[in-house]
Amino acid sequence: MAAAGLRDPDVARVSRCPHCGTPVEGSEDVFCCSGCEMAAAIIKGAGLEAYYQEREVLPPRPEGGSGDWDAVPVSVGEDGLCEIRLQVDGLRCASCVWVTENVLQRTAGVAEATLSYATGRARVRWDPEKVRLGEVVGRISTLGYRPRILGEEAEPDRDLLIRLGVAAFAAMNIMMLSAALYTGWLGGMDPRYVALFQWISLALAAPVALWCAEPFFVGAFSGLRFGVLHMDLPIALGVAVLFGHGLVVTVVGGDTYLDSMGMLVTLLLAGRVLESRGRRRASEAATAMAATAPATARKRVGEGVEVVPSEELEAGDLMDVAAGEELAADGIVDGGHGNLRMALISGEAEPVEVQVGSRVVAGSVLADGFLTVRVTAVGRETVLQQMADQLRLSADRGVKPALTDRIAPWFTGVTLVVATVTFIGWLYLAGLEKAILTAVAVLVVACPCALALSRPLAAAAGLGAAARRGLLFRSGDALLEMEKVDLVALDKTGTVTAGEMEVVEADDEALRIASGLERFSGHPIGRAITRAAVGRGIPLPVAEEVQEEAGFGIRGRVDGRSWEISSGGPGKVLVRGEGEDSWTITLGDRVRDDSRATIEEILATGREVVLLTGDVGEVAERMAEEAGIGEALSRMDPTEKAEWIRDRRDGGRRVLFAGDGMNDGPGLARADVGIAMGTGAASSILVADGVISVPSLRPILAGFRAAEAAADSIRKNQLRSIGYNVAAVTLAASGLVNPLIAAVLMPLSSGMVIWGASRVDRAVRRGD
Repeated sequence: MAAAGLRDPDVARVSRCPHCGTPVEGSEDVFCCSGCEMAAAIIKGAGLEAYYQEREVLPPRPEGGSGDWDAVPVSVGEDGLCEIRLQVDGLRCASCVWVTENVLQRTAGVAEATLSYATGRARVRWDPEKVRLGEVVGRISTLGYRPRILGEEAEPDRDLLIRLGVAAFAAMNIMMLSAALYTGWLGGMDPRYVALFQWISLALAAPVALWCAEPFFVGAFSGLRFGVLHMDLPIALGVAVLFGHGLVVTVVGGDTYLDSMGMLVTLLLAGRVLESRGRRRASEAATAMAATAPATARKRVGEGVEVVPSEELEAGDLMDVAAGEELAADGIVDGGHGNLRMALISGEAEPVEVQVGSRVVAGSVLADGFLTVRVTAVGRETVLQQMADQLRLSADRGVKPALTDRIAPWFTGVTLVVATVTFIGWLYLAGLEKAILTAVAVLVVACPCALALSRPLAAAAGLGAAARRGLLFRSGDALLEMEKVDLVALDKTGTVTAGEMEVVEADDEALRIASGLERFSGHPIGRAITRAAVGRGIPLPVAEEVQEEAGFGIRGRVDGRSWEISSGGPGKVLVRGEGEDSWTITLGDRVRDDSRATIEEILATGREVVLLTGDVGEVAERMAEEAGIGEALSRMDPTEKAEWIRDRRDGGRRVLFAGDGMNDGPGLARADVGIAMGTGAASSILVADGVISVPSLRPILAGFRAAEAAADSIRKNQLRSIGYNVAAVTLAASGLVNPLIAAVLMPLSSGMVIWGASRVDRAVRRGD
């Protein structure tokens, strides 16, 4: 039997919104909101109806406009076309990309539009005389996706990539020629072909030695200038000796070992590319998130309002802020009232009521109402930018030297001494040619390639294993530091919990009535109620005469009766109708579905877990109990969190801190390892050592496993490499290993390291 007040399904026909699939009461062509109706009209108008048959998943429900973009600075080309780069959030499948890209391309005035599903980045070029930027971006928002300005990206090290490409091409071809020469050495080859192959090898090796290996020569020279021996020196010497030897032998006759030189340079350049790639990805993520700050503001000019770039605001100016807009500057409310979402600053999901005299900060979003704000700080003077600047500095903090960095001077010194002694000894015993060949064999066989590659290759394997499980690190150093962590501190809102308003308790009838009134609302409470109704499969009813009043609530007619929704105290709303019908809907944050299981597994590793939150003690203790955390510290502001972490580190603990709000930035910067939720504040992602790309705590556990597997691989590879070098150098110095054998052993030693690194992901999989 249907709950009291719910329409009988036989009476109220239930269908689904043609655009987003939300259940609604009415015929099949009834949309759940005006946003979906407009999105469908745009898609149909562009002739892209095939999208509805080919899409793999339903699109998100549009949640309001995209603001005024017409004052956003854009670049203008010589052809008069404007260009902008955007990040588009909410893309769910390839069909989302296809329809968005095609809608833009078929918009009058748009000359070019491309959108990448892999990165979510769009590039749009348009004729400003035919279409405004606001119209272009508005079409993206209407489809249900969220466009935002893309910041400056870190350019890839193209010079290093080109050097690697040239070295790899040359090395592969030299090795093929060398294979023919080695075969001829065993079975006989016409001297003419031997000379031809050697000259071709020399021609291929010349750019590798003289240009591709330049970074190693520069590093070796720089180290000598400052009295430092590092691994670039034996690498540079090995490259120089091998190339010089090959040049002489090609002219006078004999065996060259240019293939060893090409392989050495290629593998070491590959290691450097892997490290620079990790740094570039972190920089791109940080700038993309930082670009979410508002680019325009509505400034009061006389009796009117003018949209201006945010940087043109000055202290004392008045700016108007409407519901759904983001504040572009710090200030004090001069008029109006409403509810402000300050999760970016406070970390808490529930909106805060503000009125005349309230202090507000840039980056906050007005959930409802209307404000006139007197600007007190703009640009770099805002709280948002000051914290972002501090966090950028923290993100560039130095990393601890690796074991290979500490070993390098000793390894280099010993290698040079052994090579020199070998040369002098064999010069005295067997002459110049034998001395040169033996010294070259020592330099080749003792080349630090395996030792130098053990760390970046294992770290890269660990980074990949963690990334495939949702945790993206900005560097291998951050991943490896995670292995030493013995104390895990977790923020509550958005980390252990989902970080947004959810219906905790409500009657189905209350949800049905409330969702009918709230289905067109952009208020967080309204969206939570609508989500809950959709989640329970309750069709959204048709509401009439809906009126929303900031600070009061919302009223309207459903099923021919008048209803109103108003505040019922913290975390509660009242649904009241004509007569005595009334219900209470309880809202609040909730613990993520997998938080408890993940925390139990972290505790099983011997690590301690603590909850840090700015919320009140009762809420903190309840959430900690639900998540399986034994200790919860409440009412902690950002400074107190950072000081708590500092005190634990001073006491010898290795601390990992995970959070998602701007208020978590200082703690993330202070911790040994800072992990930010990818859905959190831009500043937290900017400073974090790693970013969780999925709404889950599970990737932290995967990070521990990846770090432990990578560290174990590095230790074993370094031991193998040291053992190999001791044995190989001893044999080479004794004259038992000639350069030919050394050339074969060198790639085998590197292969040993690659094999060790390849086992990292397997070790992580065993723990899944």
